[in-house]
Amino acid sequence: MSSLGTDGGGATYNSVSGDAVVVGPLLMAQHIEGIQLPPAAPAAPPCQGPPPTRVFVNRTEELAGLRDAALALAADPEPGVVMVVGVGGVGKTQLVAQAVRRELAQLFPDGRLYVDLEDHRRDGAVDLAAVLGGFLRALGVHKDYVPGRLAERTALFRSVAAPLRLLVKVDNVQHAPEARALVPPQGLLVVTGRRALPSLLMDGAVLIDVAPLDDRAGTELVRWWYADADEGTATDVVRLCAGHPLALRAAVEWLAARPQLTLDDVVRDLTAGRYGTGDDGAREAMGVAMGASGGAAQDGVGASGGPAQDGVGEAVDAVLDAVVAEVSDDTRHLYDLFGVLPGTTATADLLRAVGATRVDAGLGELLSSRLAVLVESADRPQRYRLHDVVRAHARQCARALPEERRRSLLRLVVDFYADAAAHGDALVLGARFRIQPPPVRPLAELGAKEALFTGGADALEWLDAERDNLQAVIRVAADEGWHQEVWRLCESLWALYHSRKHLADCVESGLLGIEAAQHEARPDVEIRMRNQVARAAYELGDLDRAESQLDAAAGLLELAGDPRLSGVVWESRGLIALARGRSEESPHAMGERAEEARQLFERALAANRAVPDPHGVVVQSYNVAQALVAGERWTDALGVLDEAAEVARTTGDEPMLPRIDLVRAQSFVGLGSLDRAVAATVAAADRAASLKQFAKLDQALELLAALADRAEDRPLRAACEEKLRELRRNMGLEPPAAPPA
Repeated sequence: MSSLGTDGGGATYNSVSGDAVVVGPLLMAQHIEGIQLPPAAPAAPPCQGPPPTRVFVNRTEELAGLRDAALALAADPEPGVVMVVGVGGVGKTQLVAQAVRRELAQLFPDGRLYVDLEDHRRDGAVDLAAVLGGFLRALGVHKDYVPGRLAERTALFRSVAAPLRLLVKVDNVQHAPEARALVPPQGLLVVTGRRALPSLLMDGAVLIDVAPLDDRAGTELVRWWYADADEGTATDVVRLCAGHPLALRAAVEWLAARPQLTLDDVVRDLTAGRYGTGDDGAREAMGVAMGASGGAAQDGVGASGGPAQDGVGEAVDAVLDAVVAEVSDDTRHLYDLFGVLPGTTATADLLRAVGATRVDAGLGELLSSRLAVLVESADRPQRYRLHDVVRAHARQCARALPEERRRSLLRLVVDFYADAAAHGDALVLGARFRIQPPPVRPLAELGAKEALFTGGADALEWLDAERDNLQAVIRVAADEGWHQEVWRLCESLWALYHSRKHLADCVESGLLGIEAAQHEARPDVEIRMRNQVARAAYELGDLDRAESQLDAAAGLLELAGDPRLSGVVWESRGLIALARGRSEESPHAMGERAEEARQLFERALAANRAVPDPHGVVVQSYNVAQALVAGERWTDALGVLDEAAEVARTTGDEPMLPRIDLVRAQSFVGLGSLDRAVAATVAAADRAASLKQFAKLDQALELLAALADRAEDRPLRAACEEKLRELRRNMGLEPPAAPPA
């Protein structure tokens, strides 16, 4: 018979919520059954990727190759890989989009995932953890359940995707490991890139080579847009554009906006604009363009990046030069801004903040000219980017700007992000300790039509959506010597790094923050930056690196004015001590580590009391209690937790209460009081559910199920396991296996 709920220990520990008191196993089980969970995510499979266009010519052979490869691989239980290669802008992504619409979607009914790796590439390396995090969320995994480390995200992706027939589309793959990490457990991975990857071919990948359009196909495309175009003139345009679809589309869009001109004008302007007025130059240029679209040149497309690619690149630059030269001044300014931007995407608010005018009209002109595209994203506001080929051209044009002008534009970008990130941090983490003062510009001033974000959850989504741009801005600010902005951004982005576990980002930016602090002779900032790097390294399991950063920070503490800086260093040292203790098998060693951690947390607690910082007092008291529990000092831990809970309640620090309740439950378990342990765990579950702390709710339900098992309370155990299955199902995870009857 269960003993739960019959201890008679009083309402202090048996209170579940409000004045309700658990008095028996049946009521306890019913209470768990009544916990409200968030609804499950919509069951619709993800449908990501650029949409197909209505106008699409030729590519019969490539489409057939994609279809045949997909059919063969779909019949195989093992996952397959198709590699689509060709020069930038030749139409690889559109080819895949057409194949998806015609046949591939039916073969993979459980969803389509898409990513352009250029959005996640830094210094040649791709942040695969960020890519997999996006995939997991697209598959319905709640953000609280997305782990921080790449290995954990990889494992979870394979687990969640295991029963699904998925089509994963990845643009701009440069190295085989990037592709291998994104292969679904079953289904098909289609990657695009500018060159073939031999190691993928050796693994069995199917190669589809996409060459520029030949004269016939290109002429058909031009005459689709201009039905009355002279065939010879249309062919001349195709040759001048080297059969490059992006260049052709840009040239024809440019003409469409100028009804007074003809296709002959396009040929004349392209030839004159690129090669001057000399006949010899024109003939030489025509030869290069024709060679790029001829048969011999096509053999080199995508695989070697040789003469064929050079000819196509020259042709595309010629078209882009002509198109950009004719846009309005406001649109040209926008184009130059895109060339200066450190990141790959921009919002209208950012563009306005850096001095652009008539932004909506300019973006419309860039979109209609096929120079810019809307970024596929569920977040708001809308983001825009240039095609990667166009972006390279825009950056080349931006290099012609006067250096002072270029730096002034960059500074406006950096200032915008520094202020926006500071506001986001304030909304996400509230009144936490910060070194930097509040931003001068109010949040409303950063958004022209509406606020960038309105609350903590909204701010975190904005920060996450802008993450790649923010990292690029930090690097640019460091290069330009704007040291204050570097560390301001790093400090503000802790809200993002910690919440979404972008730990590698935290290390990268933190190291730049350390350099910035040293340049400014700011020991307080350097301590903060080193502690952030240490915390990220700690969560990544690199305890040695974490300790080395903390050693350097500790050497600066005498120069720091705010005692809370000492507190954060002692706290991090305490966490590392506990982690080392858990990794040691000897109970004696664990006891020593626990005592070391307790002393460190006590020092952090004293530092926060000296300010005073109520939230810091609650957090460090909670940490002291964790160390006491690890050292099996259960009664002492309960006393510390009671004081922490009282401070949390009086200061409105509600998010800490579920954590406190869980450690209280562990203390009661150590004392052998299962009834009180259960009551504390139920309180943690209630509070976590009301605060939507679903990871903590999961932790509480798992502990409660184990406690019910120890007490042989089958109704409570069954209720907890069923609620866990429901929670994890609603969070996008496969539910745990049902217990044996």
